[in-house]
Amino acid sequence: MLFKVFLKNCTLIYYQRQRDLSKLSKLGGVFSASLSLFSLSKSSIDTSQFMAEPITSMETLSKNKDDMKTKVELMILRIQAEFCRALEKEEEQGNKFVIDRWQRKEGGGGITCIMQNAGVSSVIHPKNPLVPTIHFNYRYFEVKDGDKIHWWFGGGTDLTPYYLNVSDAVHFHTVLKETLDKHGMQYYPMYKKWCDEYFYIPHRYETRGIGGIFFDDLDNPSQDKCFELVTDCADAVKHSYIPLVQRHKHTPYGKQEREWQLLRRGRYVEFNLIYDRGTKFGLLTPGARYESILMSLPSKAYFFFNFRNGNTCISLTKVPLKESF
Repeated sequence: MLFKVFLKNCTLIYYQRQRDLSKLSKLGGVFSASLSLFSLSKSSIDTSQFMAEPITSMETLSKNKDDMKTKVELMILRIQAEFCRALEKEEEQGNKFVIDRWQRKEGGGGITCIMQNAGVSSVIHPKNPLVPTIHFNYRYFEVKDGDKIHWWFGGGTDLTPYYLNVSDAVHFHTVLKETLDKHGMQYYPMYKKWCDEYFYIPHRYETRGIGGIFFDDLDNPSQDKCFELVTDCADAVKHSYIPLVQRHKHTPYGKQEREWQLLRRGRYVEFNLIYDRGTKFGLLTPGARYESILMSLPSKAYFFFNFRNGNTCISLTKVPLKESF
């Protein structure tokens, strides 16, 4: 199949929430990035390479350029632009992302980038079963308690192939490990284990994919060091995933491969709607934008009654708990 069927329903979101009652300010993202796409000087912020203008006013960003919320917002916008443009380069028909910049009356807003009729949903759900699904999310929280501000980072990147390719798995995990090793040898084993345990479907006794990294409540050794780690992890997503797209986007497939992919997508839906904390948090947020919260769901999925298949690809549902790539 041509690559034109690969990019479909791709939604990448920069999302900021503000809740007055809890004084909670959240900036989150589901993106990847590489080198600098913005320059921050004493007097200006270059937004020309972003997909859209920031949600926070330019006046506020410029006045608070050293504030962590500003740093995270600009990093997420840079990451979004890098990943969207990397995917556009892989689209052979010249399709481009449509930009949807929106705001909530309760505060905050988002920038959603959508490519239609072109397989991704970052979450990215490719139509070609030989190209794996990837999910990535990096976020920053601040909670004000009187005069004290509590802050922490969270996020992760995980891969869900439909057919296990060991070379792909090794590449994906190697990029993540090398990225985290720069900050300390303890991080990758700890975050990989956390990811394997989080993306598990208890009622199916299955893992969702082949893991990756996942972490939450990161607040040491310092705010700047945590920001550096999160930025490096976000930057690494493009390098861990785009080569896999390039390897497999032209690989032919048939009805059997497609049906197996759609069945595995059904498992993805089950996890996100039943167990995923981000989905639950979003749906419970006043004034939530449900289309953006549910963007992680694939456009098509199968649910077969009492499914049985002797295909060895079923073994990939057990991989993360047994293997260390």
